[in-house]
Amino acid sequence: MTDYEQAVKALIEAKRIVVSTGAGISQESGIPTYRDGLTGLWAGHNPQYLETANAFRENPQLVWGWYLWRRQQVARAKPNAGHIAIHQMASLGRKISIITQNIDDLHEKAGSRLCT
Repeated sequence: MTDYEQAVKALIEAKRIVVSTGAGISQESGIPTYRDGLTGLWAGHNPQYLETANAFRENPQLVWGWYLWRRQQVARAKPNAGHIAIHQMASLGRKISIITQNIDDLHEKAGSRLCT
């Protein structure tokens, strides 16, 4: 049995599954990660810097614009196949716990409930 087949078998037989997700799962929904190159108005800006107190002190208008743009991206985003697959596993009677650093609510929009 291959490693892949063993992993599939383990998931099929598992009654409890912990899923850990980060920015990558939401990328397919149109929310860029910090590692993605920014385009348009935000090209040449460092997202990690825009989210600091120093950036806000230096240029609050720019930082407010950044947050507005991010909020709009999240508001438009829809759950993708990954979010839906995780919810579907829970629908099959498995207890799924999701640990995520994301604040886009896409797991919840897909129907998942146990997100921390």
